[in-house]
Amino acid sequence: MYINRIKNFTYRNRHNIAVFILLNLACLACILLVWARVVYTDSPRHMSLIWNLFLAWIPFILAYFAHALSWKRLWIYLAIPIIAFLWLLFFPNAPYMLTDLQDLARGTGKEAPLWYDVIIIVWCSWTGTLLGVISLYLMQDIVARTFSRWMGWAFVFVISGLSSFGIYLGRFVRLNSWDILQNPAETAMEILGLVIDPSRRLAAFTVLYTIFFLFVFLLLYSFSHMLQEQVQRAQSNSEQLAGTQPTQSIR
Repeated sequence: MYINRIKNFTYRNRHNIAVFILLNLACLACILLVWARVVYTDSPRHMSLIWNLFLAWIPFILAYFAHALSWKRLWIYLAIPIIAFLWLLFFPNAPYMLTDLQDLARGTGKEAPLWYDVIIIVWCSWTGTLLGVISLYLMQDIVARTFSRWMGWAFVFVISGLSSFGIYLGRFVRLNSWDILQNPAETAMEILGLVIDPSRRLAAFTVLYTIFFLFVFLLLYSFSHMLQEQVQRAQSNSEQLAGTQPTQSIR
C-alpha cells in the first residue's frame, strides 16, 4: 500500500523531482570541475564559485519551504513574511553568479586551458541563475494565489529590479547579504547614499541586468507553459478521437 502511494506521488511529481535531481547533479558537476582544476594546477582559483553556488541554494530552499507552507492560509500571515524577507536578502546571490563571467577577461595564464575555465564558469553561473529563476517562480505563485495574477507579475518585475541592484552592491560595493543582518544601520545608510545619488554605472548596470534577467525568466516561463499546452492539446485530441469512434450495436 505504501509502495503504491510512493509510486503515485513520484509519478505526479516526476517533473519537480527531475528538476531537483538535475540541479543537484549540475552542482556536483561544478564542484568536481573546480576540484579537478585545483588538483591539476595546484591553484585555488574559482573556489569561490562553490561558495557562490551554496549561497544560490539558500533562496531556492527558502522559496520551496514558503511554497509548501503557503497552501495553509494561516502560515501565509505568520511565517511566510519572515521567510520572504530572508529570501529577498539572499535572492541576488543566485543571478549574481552571472557576473563571475567577467573573470574570464583576466585570463587563465598557464594554469589551465581557457576552454576549461569557460565550462566551469558558464556551468556554475547558469546553475545559479536557474536556482534563482525557479525560486522566483515559486514566490510568484504564492503572491498570485494570495492576491491576484497581476500582483504576481508585478512582484516579478519589482524583484528583478531589486535583485539587479543587489548584484551591483555585491560586485562593485562589495556588500553581501550577511552585512544587512550583522550591521543593518551602517549598511542601510550606505545603500541609501547610492539610491539618493546614483552613478551612471549603477543606473546602466541595474537596468540592463533587470532586462536580461526578465528575458531569461519570461523565456523559461513561456517554454514550460508551452509544454503544458502541448500535453493538454494531446489529451484533448485523444478525448475527441475516443468520443467520435462509432459504437458497435449489440446483437
